[in-house]
Amino acid sequence: MTITPSPVFPMHKLVRAAVVGVALGALATSWASAQGVYRIVGPDGKVTYSDQPPPPSARASVVDGASASAAVNNPQLPQELRQTVSRYPVTLYTTTDCAPCNTGRSLLNARGVPYTEKTVTSAEDAAALKRLSGESSLPFLSIGGQQLKGFSETDWTQYLDAAGYPKQSVLPTNFRRPAATALVATQPVQAAAARPNAAPARPPVQPAETPVTPPTENPAGIRF
Repeated sequence: MTITPSPVFPMHKLVRAAVVGVALGALATSWASAQGVYRIVGPDGKVTYSDQPPPPSARASVVDGASASAAVNNPQLPQELRQTVSRYPVTLYTTTDCAPCNTGRSLLNARGVPYTEKTVTSAEDAAALKRLSGESSLPFLSIGGQQLKGFSETDWTQYLDAAGYPKQSVLPTNFRRPAATALVATQPVQAAAARPNAAPARPPVQPAETPVTPPTENPAGIRF
């Protein structure tokens, strides 16, 4: 197939757009079946991360994945947009005091892209992010199975265009984005009283009573 250069769309942009489209198409199916990253706690208490499902006997939870079910089942979204979200769910990874993260978020909001935002603020979050992206830099964006590291308006725009997201927002006025959540969900520590194996509380120790010696008729022990 021969691509003829256009005076208004240079050859290098045609090639780049074609590469973007092929990348998204090739990764759509594999990402749709992906289960994300697993947080696995070993018998010794050591925590590891893996993209492979753990054995049934292991203690594990899914850290993150292409979670598009909320957006797909959202009746507020136009049907065409729901189809795009189901094929190429968007997840944005951010952290606090991150100017590029704010810029990337603003771009998604301006285009009306429904996305899931995950925050990276703890050591466990950072470890999970490194397992997901291979790096620790933010922002990090996933569109379907495509990973975009760092913010680039050109790259983000081209991949969103190739995925079929509208250039301008078509979201209804009553649409509300879900709140950002931590990449690794924290579990509250149970109080000692609520633990089934906790030792029963001991009653407070009472001070020993001092024996009282009854008075005698000769307290000084004088002998006659």
